[in-house]
Amino acid sequence: MTDSAQATSTRPYLIRALYEWCTDNGYTPYIAVLVNERVQVPREYVKDGEIVLNISFDATTGLQLGNEFIEFKARFAGTARDIAVPVAQVVAIYARENGQGMAFPMVISDSTEVAGGPQGLQPVAAELKPVQLTRVDSTPPDGNPEPPRPTTAGMRPALKRVK
Repeated sequence: MTDSAQATSTRPYLIRALYEWCTDNGYTPYIAVLVNERVQVPREYVKDGEIVLNISFDATTGLQLGNEFIEFKARFAGTARDIAVPVAQVVAIYARENGQGMAFPMVISDSTEVAGGPQGLQPVAAELKPVQLTRVDSTPPDGNPEPPRPTTAGMRPALKRVK
């Protein structure tokens, strides 16, 4: 059995699984990337140190969702660009249409990750821990359904981190 310190990251596997879920359900998969010197993206589209990329079949050519890098070609303002994103720099993958997906801790070094985004760099352990997921479209065990949520028409989809 492999020691947990030597085990490969679950991040690339989860990214591939959520990519497949999005495409199987007709959704458009987007990834949010924390940009650093290792990320190869058009810098003019980077905002606040992050970029959001459409990785759907229609928006990319030669998409490879590897264990270390996500690589593809995409057009930006009509110009084909080579994109290379280290998997460790992906902070979220989600469906554009409904915002459902997964967020990951942001990496600031090989041994430390942060939670809370660039504004609140609070170091946390570098290992991902399993969490209990709950369905948002089901009735709770007590039989009382959740009150309706306010609509977010016109707003960008947002991810909610559940710990």
